[in-house]
Amino acid sequence: MLPRSSSATSSRRVVTSRSGGVITSRDTPSRSRCLPARPRRRDGGRVLKPTPPPRRGPAVVVLLAAGGASLGLSLVVPWAGPLLLALVLGGVVAATPGAGRGPLAGHAPVTRALLRGGIVLLGLRLPLDRVADVGVGGVAVVVLTLTTTFAVTTTAGRVLGVDRRLTALVATGFSVCGAAAVAAVEDAVRPRERDVAVTVALVTVHGTALVLLVPWAAAALGLDDRQAAVWAGASIHEVGQVVAAAALLGPGALAVATAVKLTRVLLLAPVYAVVARGAGAGGRPRGTPVVPWFVAGFAAAVAVRTADVLPAPVLDVADGAASVLLAAAMFGLGLGLRVRDLLPLPPGVLALSAVATATVAGTSLVLVLALV
Repeated sequence: MLPRSSSATSSRRVVTSRSGGVITSRDTPSRSRCLPARPRRRDGGRVLKPTPPPRRGPAVVVLLAAGGASLGLSLVVPWAGPLLLALVLGGVVAATPGAGRGPLAGHAPVTRALLRGGIVLLGLRLPLDRVADVGVGGVAVVVLTLTTTFAVTTTAGRVLGVDRRLTALVATGFSVCGAAAVAAVEDAVRPRERDVAVTVALVTVHGTALVLLVPWAAAALGLDDRQAAVWAGASIHEVGQVVAAAALLGPGALAVATAVKLTRVLLLAPVYAVVARGAGAGGRPRGTPVVPWFVAGFAAAVAVRTADVLPAPVLDVADGAASVLLAAAMFGLGLGLRVRDLLPLPPGVLALSAVATATVAGTSLVLVLALV
């Protein structure tokens, strides 16, 4: 019989018992046979260590600073609005070499967190008792205009062959509250960053045009101050743009126009639910709530504001913080843009934005003449 090889004998262990007997047993391997040895990647003889995740603290500081700068810049260029300016500023920074490294390396999750926080704080601007100032006729104008604009824009998007996600952004932004609404539903729609930028730019341009058109048309049509104010609040996209138009209408129009506009903003939560439900068929992760925590937080903030439990200084700070957070988030979205990806603008979305503006302005005017 052939002798055992060294490899075979080395796998056995000899143990002497107290009685002098010899017991042999298999040697226990030093590494589990079930688990393979962990591979080591080497580069020039050195073990490569995994790259640590980027730190988010520096990105928070940079984004908040950019948001504050955009608010300051909007005082010089009021027609553009801080959110559009922040988006453009982010695109400019993204075009510089090495922008994706350093403190901005971890900006994507920071952008989402700041956006959601801004939406929650936005609810503190909206006491429900302001709806009573609008009146039944004013509320009917708001609800019917928003519903009609959203439905017509969604249908027109299908007819024009516009991407479903881009159509949802346009329908929401033009029917609710402009760039803030676009940013809010971005989480549900999950569009391309290019689509967000295009929609924000278009809703700002169309809203600026309405700031000039609505006061002129109201005077030409002989609308009284209340009718003109309700029309401005129900048709113009951004809150700041409504304030600008109301200033052209007269001092008595500001309170009514702002109340009507804030009533539109209150409908952001149900519109988000509709958009998220429609986007669910497009791949929303299973088990994801239709209304996420930040939209529920928005509704809770509205309730807190309505209860009037917070002092005025706290509300002032929250108002400023909401503006900074939303502008910072738009700057973060701009960091993912490339100018070459934006141009030329698709003719379909240009036509869709024109349809949305014509619908919101025309529908609200007809309803104002009939109900106010």
